[in-house]
Amino acid sequence: METNRLQTFQQQVSDLLLRHRSVLDVSSKFQESNSRVNRALMKAVTDCGCINIRAGRQPFQGEVPLNEIKGSVKSHLTGHLCDHCMDVLKAEMGKNLFYLTAMCNLLDIELDDVVQQESDKLSTLGVFNLR
Repeated sequence: METNRLQTFQQQVSDLLLRHRSVLDVSSKFQESNSRVNRALMKAVTDCGCINIRAGRQPFQGEVPLNEIKGSVKSHLTGHLCDHCMDVLKAEMGKNLFYLTAMCNLLDIELDDVVQQESDKLSTLGVFNLR
């Protein structure tokens, strides 16, 4: 996202957050919105069935070069989100982003700074910042 878009979004969140201005409210709403993202994902699997999860042990055995590990590690997802599930997940992720941004506002942190700091760390540490 461009810096200007993040700043505009952060200002919109500041302008629109009326009822839940307490850090306790925002923190609990952020956690709730995260749960709703997870729930929407699970419903895409269990209710709709547009995606499947087939999990197993990841192949981290022996001395495997890093460039080969990336290609062999699986997401455990098969299929593609249908339009409905995609819309629901995007909406829930948007609410989650809203409350993350609200937390930034309450703590006087620029969302753009958070994104830039994380990007710089990823660029500097590269593969040594594997998650």
